[in-house]
Parts: sequence; structure tokens; C-alpha cells
Amino acid sequence: MDSSYQPSEEENLYCYPDINGSCTKLYRSPTTLAILYFLCGMTMIATIFGNLLVIIVIAHFKVLHSPTNVLSLSLALTDCLLGILVLPFCTVRSVETCWYFGDGFCRVHTGLDTLFCLASVFHLCFISIDRYCAICNPFRYPSLISVRVVCVSVAAGWVITTVYTYGMLYSKDLEEALVKFVPNKSCIGGCQLVFMTLWGWVNFPVFFLPCFLMMGLYVKIFIVAKKQAKLIADSSQCTAQGRASKRERKAAKTLGVAVSVYVLCWVPFIVDTMLESFYTSITPPLLFDFLMWSTYLNSACNPIIYGFFYPWFRKALKIIITGKIFHKGSSTINLFQD
Repeated sequence: MDSSYQPSEEENLYCYPDINGSCTKLYRSPTTLAILYFLCGMTMIATIFGNLLVIIVIAHFKVLHSPTNVLSLSLALTDCLLGILVLPFCTVRSVETCWYFGDGFCRVHTGLDTLFCLASVFHLCFISIDRYCAICNPFRYPSLISVRVVCVSVAAGWVITTVYTYGMLYSKDLEEALVKFVPNKSCIGGCQLVFMTLWGWVNFPVFFLPCFLMMGLYVKIFIVAKKQAKLIADSSQCTAQGRASKRERKAAKTLGVAVSVYVLCWVPFIVDTMLESFYTSITPPLLFDFLMWSTYLNSACNPIIYGFFYPWFRKALKIIITGKIFHKGSSTINLFQD
């Protein structure tokens, strides 16, 4: 067959050509399909395996079993589940421009997508609060934050996000109340399940209020951390407490970068969904897919941030790569020692 051949309009413009009410499908050449599958696939693989490494490192090495790292582990688990349960189906939908997995699973998939994204927001808020307590109230921190407190907070966050997400998705009353803002243009093969309406009007404050909270906390953290650094620099003694304080500030800086990356990845998409609620279908499909995948890309960024900022993470990766992790007593290695 001639490689320059393009199917006719009747052949290529519908997800299900033999079914009435099928959604339209965007034609893409085999080369374009291959490139898009490659890019989406690489994002998915980076998300899964990068966060899986974070999970293994924090779970295996006992020196990392701190409240902050328990939160980081739970965040990595959230991002890893996103890569396993959500991204494969998003890849097919984005590349093929059709949903081939049925309306029932469309609702479940949309719920999982929203659930993991909201869970990430909760985790980043918890991490911000943890860093705020560690930097601004260092003497009270051990009594305020413990592994048990963190585990209870994470469990409560998962319960709240699960109830909120699926209560929202399965609430017909809520959709009927909001559908007047965006007319329902459902079709077979689209998986547009109340997506723009709910995201535009309900999730907007759910995402932005925590972002404002996190940014406010980190402004306070950096002001206090800067004062602490000056006091330690002026001191003639390099005590263990000073080294610990320096390590806390390093963790706060790294997690601050993670929050900044999160905001940069998510703000364009949230703003776009809000605009779509006012002006239906103003975003070109290709641009919308780009904005959506930028949010997914955020889940692949955290392991890179860890590797760039944390010497202990790089040391742990070296132990894993060289196979020393299987040696007896490897879990007790002090990753903070040179």
C-alpha cells in the first residue's frame, strides 16, 4: 500500500464507524503515532520505575524511616500507581484520540486519575506542614510529628480523597446542577465523563487553595531557614545539632523545589479547564493533550529531584545497582556518612 495514502473521511473520522453516535477520530500518520506512543511510553516508564526506586530506597534503608520520608514514600507510591493504573489508558486515548475501554471503565479511570492527583496534593501539603514544624519549631518537632502521626494523616488523606472523588463522580445531582455551564456532548468512544464541568468548577479551589497554603508555608520556612543558616555560620562551633539543622534545611529546599515543579505542571491545566467551563471547546485537542500530559510528567519529576538534590539517594542507587542491597545488613547502612 502507498505510504502516502490517507483514509477517506468515512473511514477515519469516527472511533466506531459502524455505530451511530460515535465520537470523531483525528487521523494521524503511522510515523506520528509511533512518535506519540514513544513519548507517552517513556513518560509512563519513567513514572513507574523512578518512583519504584524511591519506594525501595526508603522502605529498605532503616536510616530513612523518618516521618518526612514516610510521606515521601507514600507520595512515590501514589505516583507509581498513577503510572500503572492510569497512564497506559491515557496513552491510548491521547494517541488514538478515542476511548476503547467502555463507558463503565471510563468512569472508574477518571476517578482513579482524579484520586491520585488529589492524593498528591494532600501529600505535598502534609510534607509542607512537616517541614514547617521541623524548621520553625525544631524543639517541638519530635513531639508534634512522628511516624504514627504521619501514617494516620496519610490514611485520613486517602479516605477523604477517595470519598470525595467517587462521591463526586457518581453524584447525578451534582452533575445535573453543573451541566448548565457546559452542555453535555457525550458520544461513544470519547470518555468525556463530566470531565470539564467537574474539573472546572469543583476541583479548581480543591487544587488552588492547597497550593496557596504550601507557598505560604514555604515562604515562612525559607525566611526562618535563612536566619538559622546565618546563626550557624556565625557560630565557631560545628555541633551535631548544627549539622542536623543543615540537613533539615536541605530537605526543606528540595521539597520546596518539588512543590514548585508541581505548581508549574498543574497551573496551566487547571486554568485551561476553568476557561473551558466558560468557553466550551476553545482549546485545540493537541494542546489540551499536552497540558494534560504535563500534569502526568510531574509524577516522573520527583525521583529526578531526589537524585539531583539528595546525596543519600544517589548513594542508595549505587548500592542497588551494584547489588549490595542483597548483602546481609545492607538495610542498616548509614547513607548520610561519606
